[in-house]
Amino acid sequence: MLTLADGTVFRGQALGFEGETVGELVFNTAMTGYQEILTDPSYKGQIVLMTSTQIGNYGVTPEDNESRRVWAEGFIVREASNRMSNWRGQQPFDEYLLEQKIVSIQGIDTRALTSHLREKGSQMGVISHVDLDEASLHAKAQAAPSIVGRDLVHEVTCDAPYQWSKGSTPLCSDQNGCTTREATASAAYKVVVMDFGVKHHILRSLVDVGCDVHVVPASTSADDIRQQQPDGLFLSNGPGDPEGVPYAVETVKALLGWKPVFGICLGHQVLGLALGLKTHKLPFGHHGANHPVMDLRTRKIEITSQNHNFAVDLPHKESETSLGAAEPFDTSIGRMSVTHRSLNDGCCEGIVGLDSPVLSIQYHPEASPGPHDSSYLFQQFIDMMQKVRND
Repeated sequence: MLTLADGTVFRGQALGFEGETVGELVFNTAMTGYQEILTDPSYKGQIVLMTSTQIGNYGVTPEDNESRRVWAEGFIVREASNRMSNWRGQQPFDEYLLEQKIVSIQGIDTRALTSHLREKGSQMGVISHVDLDEASLHAKAQAAPSIVGRDLVHEVTCDAPYQWSKGSTPLCSDQNGCTTREATASAAYKVVVMDFGVKHHILRSLVDVGCDVHVVPASTSADDIRQQQPDGLFLSNGPGDPEGVPYAVETVKALLGWKPVFGICLGHQVLGLALGLKTHKLPFGHHGANHPVMDLRTRKIEITSQNHNFAVDLPHKESETSLGAAEPFDTSIGRMSVTHRSLNDGCCEGIVGLDSPVLSIQYHPEASPGPHDSSYLFQQFIDMMQKVRND
């Protein structure tokens, strides 16, 4: 049984690990990438509903994990395939959910649930295989703590600093001929990554463009980061409310104007708070691999991969997407400008410094899953570091 905080109830078939789980329900519109979604630390605290009707038909492949484990609190699908067809697949999807102890449900009307969340907003819910009393589950859903204001980052960040050296592995049918690119001693730019829940493919993408990647826990102080003398600072994706990690905001605020900064997803929001901007919670968030975004600088439309429930407060102005680039706004490090807007709801999807080397994006240019329309942003980070070095 699935029960929402507003009392809505869905009955289906048990899937995955037998038990009970609670989290904020969000829907994801991607047709593929279920394994990457489940292992994305940004989903900590959330139960994920997939709108695509068949999930699991290509199985599970260890190389596709985006972190060391599954972080989603639960999983909801219309139909979980018990057969896989994929030359890379190594494990059936239902076995994977069981092994990872993910309480899930299938066989419900996912279209009706998606419509309900779109109209009423994301809310807490409970999936249970063991307690089938509607009143009991409703009370549990209502009592569950909201993700607003909670520090979920400390649950997903690394325990100690480490260096990452693996780049992307190209897909090919001859597995013996597939080699992973590695960082070399000649990697041009040392980058410190603040780990708010970083995805592996972000780290791979940084290696691909020539970065010497050093990952540090989210609680690392500004002084400790300065001692590493990097060429740039990267602020990663992560779960929950950016206002729940004031220590990270203060660290970023102390480092602004020192070295080039590139933020993605939660990193974008943390940067916004460090700049003195505000953030707000979206009604049902952006979760999927098909979200249209306009780059206001080039007028090009990118199809993007997204996963966020909060956004930076920079209201959309019609003139931005109809006439030209956004007007600059003032911050503690000089003028900045909005660079990207969601074409679904006008949400701010990117900002750039006009007087300081700062770049941040709300969506996921590394994709995984999703299109690669926005991969050029990693090169823009390289260009910023190169310019500062030359100056």
